[in-house]
Amino acid sequence: MFLENQILFEDNHILIINKKAGQIVQGDKTGDVPLIDEIKAYIKKKYSKPGNVFAGLVHRIDRPTSGIVVFAKTSKALSRLTEMLKKREIKKTYWAVVKKGEIPDSQRLVHYLKKNEKNNKSIIFKYETQGAKEAILTYRIIKTSDHYQLLEVDLETGRHHQIRAQLSSIKAPIKGDLKYGFDRSNPDGSIHLLARKIEFCHPVTKKIISLEAPVPDNDNLWKSFID
Repeated sequence: MFLENQILFEDNHILIINKKAGQIVQGDKTGDVPLIDEIKAYIKKKYSKPGNVFAGLVHRIDRPTSGIVVFAKTSKALSRLTEMLKKREIKKTYWAVVKKGEIPDSQRLVHYLKKNEKNNKSIIFKYETQGAKEAILTYRIIKTSDHYQLLEVDLETGRHHQIRAQLSSIKAPIKGDLKYGFDRSNPDGSIHLLARKIEFCHPVTKKIISLEAPVPDNDNLWKSFID
């Protein structure tokens, strides 16, 4: 059942969750219960709502990724937030632990990504290519350890597996991400990618919402970077 301690923010219009690695946001072929269904059950129980309950997904993050996911509790909030996302009015910041390498301290990456449906992977191109979408991010190195680097990543676009593919292309694969070039998986199937921060103007109240997700509390590598 949905865990209330994962809620970072809730009002009449919005519910913001700190997703754990391994949880799925929407239903897939695994048949596992997705967050969207758990949220509907939570709302139905908490507010004693009869019949069907509305919950809309504003954006998604990958199953092995942890961190902030925004859901709308009304159709009005969903349509407004979706429009804000298109206009890039929702600022999303990620943290990624990557293999230590010779990369600049900060860099803006511009690529073109094309999703391969067969293997659920994004193919990366340096130049405009038919069927590929522009992908832009900026990263900066926050900390470096013996084997890894912690990057802060600001997204300008939101493409399929964007951060994973773009960092892999500069030989900085995310820890645990076998699909994009890291040499071994994490025991729990996670990757070291965290949807760390989000900031936007509330679509109804117009107040600024600014939230930060904690690093996974069961992971010593994550914790070593913030100690």
